[in-house]
Amino acid sequence: MSESQEPRRRSLLVALPLVAFAALAAVFWFRLGSGDPSRIPSALIGHPAPATALPALAELTSDGGAVPGLDPARLKGKVSIVNVWASWCVPCHDEAPLLLELGKDAGLRARGLQFVGINYKDAADNARRFLGRYGNPFDAVGVDANGRAAIEWGVYGVPETFIVGRDGTIVYKLVGPITADNVGTVLKPEIVKALGAGS
Repeated sequence: MSESQEPRRRSLLVALPLVAFAALAAVFWFRLGSGDPSRIPSALIGHPAPATALPALAELTSDGGAVPGLDPARLKGKVSIVNVWASWCVPCHDEAPLLLELGKDAGLRARGLQFVGINYKDAADNARRFLGRYGNPFDAVGVDANGRAAIEWGVYGVPETFIVGRDGTIVYKLVGPITADNVGTVLKPEIVKALGAGS
């Protein structure tokens, strides 16, 4: 091999790992970054909701009574919207009015829909202020102070919303916030489908 070919060969050997890395990064970007994050599949769909009891959000009241925490038994017998949220989560502020509006849907409520909140790694005062500001759509709010319940639910990041069927099985998961676009086109149809199943 001539001396002029040696530097060229070294340059190719140095560039080869960089090209391989760029190709892998492009694949990951295409599969995850440019796609719709709400379409990330959940391994828990079709499986029972985690049987994790969570304490109530201290001093949270509704209609003069204390709002209960998350009792796993509550997730059976009704279709449940389980929303994982936090006051420090910016998209949670955006979705809160939509979640409240959904919670006021008397037709869905009459068919057996309930709303359960999981307050994720939040300060109790901030969480109560958040619900005071936007309104409380939840029939129960469990506090996940250390994030363990979120791991058991397979949460990627807040906010996330699950639909749990009457038998306690997770039937749908929305990754990311509820938006004006997806509430009518995705979430409500999935709720209606769950309410119709087994009724």
